[in-house]
Amino acid sequence: MSISVGDTAPAFTLPGTAPGGGVADYSLADFRGRPVVLAFYPGDDTSVCTKQLNDYNDGLESFNELDAQVLGVSPQGLESHERFSTKYGFKFPLLADTEKAVARAYGTLGPIGFPRRSVFVIDADGIVRYAHKAIAGLTFRPATELVAVLRSL
Repeated sequence: MSISVGDTAPAFTLPGTAPGGGVADYSLADFRGRPVVLAFYPGDDTSVCTKQLNDYNDGLESFNELDAQVLGVSPQGLESHERFSTKYGFKFPLLADTEKAVARAYGTLGPIGFPRRSVFVIDADGIVRYAHKAIAGLTFRPATELVAVLRSL
């Protein structure tokens, strides 16, 4: 399955880190009425993933000005996410997709079962308005590009 621009974003509920510490469950439905930036990344505390999530964290004020919620999603568990989030001071949740069910629903799993670096912008009505799925995952879509997409909604 592959999700494209114009599709309804697949619903999900996953556990994740809570900004400021602790954990919580997050559902896409929780953010209905506001845009969501859903960023799938392969692994906590790896080089490109760290650069990507730090870029989004640094751009968080711009996302917040547009009332957009940033969510990071990867297959590591909550303990790994908590360490990673605390180490870099991420102010947005990292969700634990340990069964890779959400990655599968969004069509981001590569041929050997690893999630590909991918990002989706979902509008306030739950419709995918931007989708980028990397083949190699050595680069990422910067916060400035995603903010521009959000501004165009």
